[in-house]
Amino acid sequence: MKKASKRHTKAQEVADLGSEYPLAEAVELLSKMPRTKFDETIVLAVNLGVDPKQSDQMVRGTVVLPHGSGRRVKVLAFTEDPAGALASGADEAGLLDVLQKINDGWLDFDVAVATTAAMKEVRSVARILGPRGLMPNPKTGTVSDDLDSAIRAVKAGRVEFKMDKTANLAIVVGKRSFDLQKLVENCEAAIEVLSKARPVEFRGKFVASMTIAGTMTPGVKLSAKIFGKF
Repeated sequence: MKKASKRHTKAQEVADLGSEYPLAEAVELLSKMPRTKFDETIVLAVNLGVDPKQSDQMVRGTVVLPHGSGRRVKVLAFTEDPAGALASGADEAGLLDVLQKINDGWLDFDVAVATTAAMKEVRSVARILGPRGLMPNPKTGTVSDDLDSAIRAVKAGRVEFKMDKTANLAIVVGKRSFDLQKLVENCEAAIEVLSKARPVEFRGKFVASMTIAGTMTPGVKLSAKIFGKF
């Protein structure tokens, strides 16, 4: 049996990792666990009850966190008006020139947004961006003719989430340096959006379990009362 790390052992002294906790208490317990030298990202890790093999049960979406994600997000804008996109806050903008850079191996961005017209050209790199979760998509608000609003939303704290092949997903909700109440409110916003992402035809238990964790901490289980209603 693999021996638990010192960090994990100390975390177990803070919280019973087999028990479930109300959201505010879980966030407080997480804050008391051993810290690293960097500002860890905090995520809600969710196991869903849907069947990932069924295309009509795919779960994905976006949430605008009221207090931001704490991450500096590099935004690429696919547009014929790169000057306007850069003025709105994009880190990189263009179309044919940027597509060529991507084909040559450049992927130094976190989120890509695009105008509807630009998508005709952007589809040529779908094989590159798609598997990496970087392809603009109308469902996540990253394809829009109001590119200014799309860019500003991403920069302000809009995060995407998407279920994987094992029916799990993770939603970034902030950093360990955040005030605890702000983390709680970010979590509440994420949980509310997730509840609305339930597939229309799905009739079973939507969320099987939910934990909150830092980059280097074990997960603290959240009480089923928080998500049992959906």
